[in-house]
Amino acid sequence: MFPNLFKTSHHRNDKDDMFHGSETWSQARSRCEKRGGELLKVMNTEIKLFLKKITRGRNTNTFSWWLGEGVQGQSRVPIKNAGFSMDKCTYMKLDPLQFIKTSDCNQRRGFLCSHNVCESSSNPNNTSGSVRATRSFLDDIGIGLNVINIGELLAEADLKLYEMETTVGEPSGRNTEKFIDDMLEGTKYLISKLLISTLMEDYNKDIIISHIKNCTTGILFLSRENCHTDIDPNPTTLFEKASDIFDAISLLIDGGDQDNLIIRYPTGTLYQSRNAPAKLSNSVLGSVKDGQFVKLPSREALWPKLGNYTTVVAQLTLLSENPHPSDGNVSGTVCSLKLNDGLTNEYIHLANLTQMIEIFMNNPQASTPTNIPVLLEYNTKAVITVNVSNSESTLFVSVEPNANVSLQLVLAAGSPPNQTHFSHTTTVSPTENYRWMITPEMLRQTPGVWYVSASLVNSTWKPGLTLNITSFTGQCLYWDTDNETWSGDGCQVGNKSTPQRIHCLCNHLTLFGGSFFVAPNYVDLSRTSELFSTVSENYVVLALLCAFFGLYLITLLWACYSDRRARSKRKMTLLEDNHPAAQYNYLIGVQTSRRKNAGTTANVTVKVMGSEGDSDTHNLVDPEKPVFQRGAFDIFLLATPFPMGEVRNLRLQHDNSGGHPSWYIDKVTVQDLQTRCVFHFFCDCWLSSDHGDNMTKKTFNAAKNNEVKSFRNIFHTRTSNGFRDEHIWVSIVDPPSRSPFTRAQRVSCCMCLLLCTMAINIAFWNIPKDENSLVLFSFGSLEVTWQELMVGIQSGLLMFPINILIITIFRSIRPRLTSTSKKGHSAENFTPPPVTVATILKDTQEVISSVSSSPRNNLSDMHRLESTTDLGLALARVHEFIHLMQGESESDPHWVYCSKFLLAALCHLLMCLEKLDERQFLSAHEYQQTVNLTNLLVCKAEMVLSSHLVYCPPPVMKTKKRAASCWLPWWCVILGWFLLLSISGISTYFTLVYGFTYGQVKSTKWVVSLGLSLFQSIFILQPLKVIGLAVFFALMLKPVAVEETEEIEQVMTEQQEKCRQYSGRHTL
Repeated sequence: MFPNLFKTSHHRNDKDDMFHGSETWSQARSRCEKRGGELLKVMNTEIKLFLKKITRGRNTNTFSWWLGEGVQGQSRVPIKNAGFSMDKCTYMKLDPLQFIKTSDCNQRRGFLCSHNVCESSSNPNNTSGSVRATRSFLDDIGIGLNVINIGELLAEADLKLYEMETTVGEPSGRNTEKFIDDMLEGTKYLISKLLISTLMEDYNKDIIISHIKNCTTGILFLSRENCHTDIDPNPTTLFEKASDIFDAISLLIDGGDQDNLIIRYPTGTLYQSRNAPAKLSNSVLGSVKDGQFVKLPSREALWPKLGNYTTVVAQLTLLSENPHPSDGNVSGTVCSLKLNDGLTNEYIHLANLTQMIEIFMNNPQASTPTNIPVLLEYNTKAVITVNVSNSESTLFVSVEPNANVSLQLVLAAGSPPNQTHFSHTTTVSPTENYRWMITPEMLRQTPGVWYVSASLVNSTWKPGLTLNITSFTGQCLYWDTDNETWSGDGCQVGNKSTPQRIHCLCNHLTLFGGSFFVAPNYVDLSRTSELFSTVSENYVVLALLCAFFGLYLITLLWACYSDRRARSKRKMTLLEDNHPAAQYNYLIGVQTSRRKNAGTTANVTVKVMGSEGDSDTHNLVDPEKPVFQRGAFDIFLLATPFPMGEVRNLRLQHDNSGGHPSWYIDKVTVQDLQTRCVFHFFCDCWLSSDHGDNMTKKTFNAAKNNEVKSFRNIFHTRTSNGFRDEHIWVSIVDPPSRSPFTRAQRVSCCMCLLLCTMAINIAFWNIPKDENSLVLFSFGSLEVTWQELMVGIQSGLLMFPINILIITIFRSIRPRLTSTSKKGHSAENFTPPPVTVATILKDTQEVISSVSSSPRNNLSDMHRLESTTDLGLALARVHEFIHLMQGESESDPHWVYCSKFLLAALCHLLMCLEKLDERQFLSAHEYQQTVNLTNLLVCKAEMVLSSHLVYCPPPVMKTKKRAASCWLPWWCVILGWFLLLSISGISTYFTLVYGFTYGQVKSTKWVVSLGLSLFQSIFILQPLKVIGLAVFFALMLKPVAVEETEEIEQVMTEQQEKCRQYSGRHTL
């Protein structure tokens, strides 16, 4: 203790008053007395060191200070004019230090006041109660100034303790927390100054350590006298902060060859050792003699955690009482184990060890378990009942016989065990000390009444066999600082536990806890109007939002315009040169490359060649939209009279017309709409007279199955489509041409995603960093902690589900197809060209030519039909072909579609003949004969079609119902827009509130942080997502599925309508 501690002149925080302020002796004495002190009377080591420190670098030859009456020093100090009896005033000078007596007490000098702790604190006029106690004594010390003294800190601490002890209603929880906070901060700061000070050798370290220890334990004692813990609880971190103070004072121990330190205080004992990490292997900290110690695991478990440290300080604190009383029923000794870096004193986080830390703690208050003697009769069992109140407790049952026998113990819940009702069983013998440890898992973590039966096993019964049965429960807990509760995670009870001493096995240090939810920054929503009124002072976030909304509106207008243009290009094309009677449909998808100048203005033709026949050459044109533009995917419906079998080749050709005829074709897909087979043609070449191999006509082979499912093809396709569709930001510029997800919807989703990102980013921005958070990954200076990981996960859980839902809704809405009523109406009013013999001959020749293109039909083509005589020959050949089909005993789709094609063509011919004037034939007889033959052929064609349909119904679109179920009804777009606008509005509101709460300076810093986050999302996370999905699907060998939409059905319906108009029949 420091009996007398000094304070400088009138202003305590201004040391210059010692050099510039001056008073007479009586004025100086009066000022000191007004402050509850007196002029300095004692000159001890601490005051001498203080004077040296504050006068360092100054010329003190001209300065002097008044002292009190009867001044005396601990060491010999020369006193001038000591024999002059009339002297009554003493002053002091430095360099060298000397006391001088004088009778001239009216001279003006500096002065030093001393403050006796006991006298001033006992002065009733000095008691200001709890009001003064709430002030930080660090404010009185002036911790930020150069005049800092450990003695002054402790004097203030003594005063505050005295005031709290003598004031009614004290100590309050608030004042207790303020005291321990100030004590911890001041101790750390002042001791760090002492450690680097050249005056350290002059300090009495034992006195300093003892005084700090007494002040700290004093507040711990006083906190237990708080009578209002229900409404004014003590701070939950009181013990932890007191432990940190003991950490700080332990640094004052020089050590030298002394590696161990023991500090004993009224509430507990602190054991500290300083060793190299290798020496901590299986080391013991504490007192084995007293039965309270900790044994660390082996080198294999510790080295991965401690190998990078030079010196490790291990500190074990044993407390006789629980510093955190709770419902956990924690009794007996409580210990705290900490490891610090010996060089920086930083806390070392130790968790998830591969081997357990063994902890032994006594429980002096534990009562001795009742020993129940049971006489075991022949062929009987002894049953004991245990009431387990805590489902996390471990139960120990000891059944010690008075003879050397083996016993079988059986555990059961609710009722005594029998052959069918039991949970666990074991055999105990002298080797196990006749003791059974029943873990919470064995108890199924179920509280209630449990029964244990004991019976002989593999032993001979003897009369008088007695069993001494005892039981007790134990539980190992640690203080979870985050939840402020006792928890048992990572700890278990060891088998060396006794009723008086618990043996714990833990894989972490005490006070270890992991936060699974990081709370965002707090914002008071009740102050919304007040916060919004500060917009003139803090406009950063508002200006940023206005800029984003302005950019959004401009982009939205452009997106709507682009969507309108793209809508006209989106339609599938029904080839105009399809034969009206053809009913077997193929979907041809042509992908033009995205390279520069890849589109063409030339007229393109296609011919498909299969194993069972070839198609006619068709012109790939659409009068309502441009085709084969750069990056476009154009789809055409091609109809043939019969199935072509397996598609093997594809011939593309253009006429090299227009301003830019060169065409770079990427790939072509041919899909059989009846069988759903898809054939791929990887072209990847120029059709040009001046590019590539200078050819405008090429034949391509269908890709083999291994080429279609190759990693290269799938990865390339997935990444290409992914960036245009899955990358929500990039897809705005160039989305897939056939996607129902429009540009306007994509822009709005991006805006919603941006606003969500802003709201969540600003809510979690600059949250306090958890220094104890586990480092999951480190690379150089880059570290990823558990706290940062949880913030990322929580941000994703808050942001992505709702945005993914909105995007999925927009992607999955069934397109609203344009009505074909206008086309149908025009078709009904369409006047067919006049029927002539020439048109009849031409149509008949086309029919024969189409049917003869299949080798299976065994029908040769005819030369040009020029007269009605040739028409009769053609019909005779058709008659032969009908006989051929009629003679086919095995039906298949080929004959079904040939029959339908021929029936439709013959109906059209009959309809034309009926409209034709018979005078255009050579004779009326010839005309009538032709009509009759055509009627006969129609009837036979109907019979052939019916017979083949019976044995081979035409294939249907098997996946139609499944494909249709993947689409949402069109009105779900309203739901998508509602969610989008709601989330955007809520995110905007919270972003503004947080921005106004932070203020202008912090908001500006947040804007910079937001820019980095957006850059990471757009240029790193989104591309990685696209590439990751592409790699996944490529490794899974899943090629891109060919789309199936209702638009296909619409185009097929148009082809069927052409057939009905052509044949004049509604059904075939």
